[in-house]
Amino acid sequence: MQMVDLSHTMNIHTPGWVGYAGNKMYYSQTLQTNKIVAQRIESSLHAGTHLDGPMHAVDGGGDMASLPLDFIINKGAIIDIADQVDDWDVITPEMLENAPVDIEDGDILIIHTGYHKYWEGEEQQDLVRYFNMHPGGKQELADWMIDRKIKWFGVDAGSGDHPMNTTIRNMRPDLRKQFEDSIGMTCEEFFPEYQYTHHLSGRVVKNDMFPFHNYAMQFGLIHSENVGGDIDKVLNRRALIGAFPWKYEGLESCPCRVIAFLDTDMNVEEFTGEAMGHGAGS
Repeated sequence: MQMVDLSHTMNIHTPGWVGYAGNKMYYSQTLQTNKIVAQRIESSLHAGTHLDGPMHAVDGGGDMASLPLDFIINKGAIIDIADQVDDWDVITPEMLENAPVDIEDGDILIIHTGYHKYWEGEEQQDLVRYFNMHPGGKQELADWMIDRKIKWFGVDAGSGDHPMNTTIRNMRPDLRKQFEDSIGMTCEEFFPEYQYTHHLSGRVVKNDMFPFHNYAMQFGLIHSENVGGDIDKVLNRRALIGAFPWKYEGLESCPCRVIAFLDTDMNVEEFTGEAMGHGAGS
């Protein structure tokens, strides 16, 4: 069995998502003073490679401790679309379906856009481009993933959502203008308002951004952001794929390792499954 790490190494320079804090690390005890070394870390849960949990965007959604092993670790595929996308492009279901690797219902999907090369510490580091200009899907892609019963997906970029379909368009009006000039319409026109029924109260919700958060997570479709590491070594491959966040009650998201296991039996069954929290998928 081969293991391929699809995670970025974290350090004090690791950025959080736009507007989120990065990391602090310091010594709380030292050998010369306390005979033992202890450290403390302060960090946003959305720094580095991480898994967004259902409660990140859904009322009553499951936390990190509620995610069953056979949900976070299961069969899947690493899909390469890097030669089809550039700044602000839209990822479509056809791009994934046309990849030279089979996608099965119930898979975990890892999407390679190539934007991990702009991550912190890489030779082409460009964090503005990485977080604010990466390709992303529209609601059509979210619906396709829900129909295909995708367990969760990961992407080698700052978000599962297109950056101009998030609050980034309000935080960076200069980039919003560049985007709108390039497409010849406003963000609101390009990403039209959508609606859905609140999964607990039945309220009709109208929203104009974050379909992969506020909408998709209603159906249990969560995702891992800032995937990277050695992803280039496993493009267009099927593998056993796992995310390994902390089993921590009440945690809405968590930094994690994402690993692809090659040349192994992909029949997965958890011995003692724990039910996911309300709002999470199955």
